[in-house]
Parts: sequence; structure tokens; C-alpha cells
Amino acid sequence: MPADTNPEGDIFGGWLLAQMDLAGSTPAFDLAHGRCATVAVDAMVFHQPVSVGDEVSLYATVLKAGRTSVRVRVEAWKRPRSSEQVTRVTEGVFTYVAIDADRKPRPLPPFNSQQT
Repeated sequence: MPADTNPEGDIFGGWLLAQMDLAGSTPAFDLAHGRCATVAVDAMVFHQPVSVGDEVSLYATVLKAGRTSVRVRVEAWKRPRSSEQVTRVTEGVFTYVAIDADRKPRPLPPFNSQQT
């Protein structure tokens, strides 16, 4: 939307970062079997701008699951309306911590190779 862009028509990095956080939280929530909190964003790289009208696709891959935390690599790709070519525009590593009802860290449930 226009409110999410700079005067040149490029999407603000913060909007894209929020979408990436949502995408990365999905596998983290699945592994945690519940609520998680974002505690870190590492190695964010913005390769290219995203323009209004571009289709954006997000891909999340679990890198590591620890005792209470999950590290997820998230990539954002764009496809302009006028093209079939896709280009990676942003990537980063997000860390989520499983939390309980009191918002305190809790252990992840045992991992089962049948999950995900």
C-alpha cells in the first residue's frame, strides 16, 4: 500500500521485515507447539528494493532448534507484475524463544522426526 512506501515507490524495509518475521514464526510455532517470541534478527541483508505491485514470496527454513529457541532462515523473493523472473531481495536469520503463559522461556517439546 502507498503508506508502506517511500516517495520513490519502494516498499519500506520495516514492512518487509515484519512479513519475514511472520513467515519465520510459522515453523518456530510448529516446533514449539505454541507461543513464541522473536528475540533476535541476525544477518539481515537487503539485496534489492521491492516496488508497489511486486509479488513477494517468503520461504522459511529451520536452521537449529535448541532447548528453548529456534533459529529460522527467511528469504524474500519478488516477481514484478510485468515479468516471470523471480529475484531474491532480502534474507535474514530470526531467533524465536518458546514462551509460557507468563511469557517466560519454556523448553521446546521433544522433536519427533515425523514432524514438519
